Amino acid sequence: MIKVLMVCHGNICRSPIGEFVMKDIVKKQGLADAFYIESAATSTEEIWHGVGNPIYPPAKAKLLQYGIGTPDNELGVKDKRARQTTRADYDRFDFLIGMDTANVRNMIRIYGGDPEGKVFKMLDFADNRKEYGTGHSADVADPWYTGDFDATWRDVSDGCHGLFRKILTDPRFSDMLADADSKWEESSFMQDSEHGRTYDDFPRG
Repeated sequence: MIKVLMVCHGNICRSPIGEFVMKDIVKKQGLADAFYIESAATSTEEIWHGVGNPIYPPAKAKLLQYGIGTPDNELGVKDKRARQTTRADYDRFDFLIGMDTANVRNMIRIYGGDPEGKVFKMLDFADNRKEYGTGHSADVADPWYTGDFDATWRDVSDGCHGLFRKILTDPRFSDMLADADSKWEESSFMQDSEHGRTYDDFPRG
């Protein structure tokens, strides 16, 4: 099973959006049985007396807008509660995805480093999401400060689709994905004869 953990500061906005967008992608591609996807926080700010807060209502509304969290595509949205990531997560997950530079810095502190190269930033996987002049991937827009959930949705959706494409082409997971391939639709991937590359037609936000 391919295990992915999405991480942000509080685990009520960006990382839950990432968790459920990724779950939606793998479900629609018939590969849900090959994945375990979760989200977590670097802080305890949204956890009170051991109980995490639910997804922030505007974040949940954005998911619903795109058909995620509905009765026929619930995916665990209503039961999601914030939790803090721990050192043990580093051993449990194949990909640990922070939403911004501060998240990644705090994740590496919590995990005691990143010796296996498992920690990434969400927009590392997105097309054309480099910060001008730096060569580094940009941060996912934080709607807690901006209120702009459309920008956050675009960033997270782009990153999740890019991550999914990377996993599909990673030889470490080829056998696992082949075993879960019974519901795969060949039409989901098409060959570009001019450039000799494979591209996708996943539904996007």
